[in-house]
Amino acid sequence: MKVHFHKYQGTGNDFIIIDNRNWSITALPVDKIKFLCDRRFGIGADGLMLLNPKTGYDFEMKYYNSDGRESTMCGNGGRCMVKFAYHLGIHRSTYKFIAVDGEHEAEIEDSGIVKLKMKDVKGVVDFHGDFIVNTGSPHYVKMVNDVMDYDVYDKGHEIRYSSDFAKEGINVNFVEQKKPDEIIVRTYERGVEDETLSCGTGVTASALAFHHNDVGYNNVTVATRGGELTVEYNRISDDEFDNIWLCGPAEKVFEGEIDLKP
Repeated sequence: MKVHFHKYQGTGNDFIIIDNRNWSITALPVDKIKFLCDRRFGIGADGLMLLNPKTGYDFEMKYYNSDGRESTMCGNGGRCMVKFAYHLGIHRSTYKFIAVDGEHEAEIEDSGIVKLKMKDVKGVVDFHGDFIVNTGSPHYVKMVNDVMDYDVYDKGHEIRYSSDFAKEGINVNFVEQKKPDEIIVRTYERGVEDETLSCGTGVTASALAFHHNDVGYNNVTVATRGGELTVEYNRISDDEFDNIWLCGPAEKVFEGEIDLKP
């Protein structure tokens, strides 16, 4: 079976995307997804996405982590999917699509920046001085000094597989605050089981946890190893946020065809 694929990246968070509007793929076994995402034997990516048709929406986003399992919402993946839809000829002033965590809106600015509206957040949990925030995917947020010299893999692995989180898994974000409205974020992602160059839902969770306005409009600039993102949102109270937008670049890398051997 030959599969035509497209490779996209958003601030270094990279994805294999397959146009599945004709339902040519009804199921992808775990081992096939792992093979496609493998950086040595396959195409190489942090995850794989199918763009499926969906009545009432521009498309459905189906997301799988590189471990082959279907996962929760991926912010950078969502932004890449919107740019992919545009390249397929689906042109909208405002996109509306459905993902595992519900309905999303998105816009593409004239500069090419993709703005993705994230789910509202009700609940920021204080966990021994750190934070737990669900932005479509569950995130652990920890403030550290000198984050670029921090041992993200070992410390992230330790928290992700601790007794509190081992069963369901959690993404772990390490954050250094540079200014009231500027942070640096590095993320250990479950399902990838490694640090990724950027994580959209993690960046969003971190920006909410380190708001600079007590209430009202916030705009946080976030540096990641793969590039810069911004998160805009309205803070209603200590643990309630709405009108959350993840904004940043999303680019096509290449496309090709690969043989999925039986």
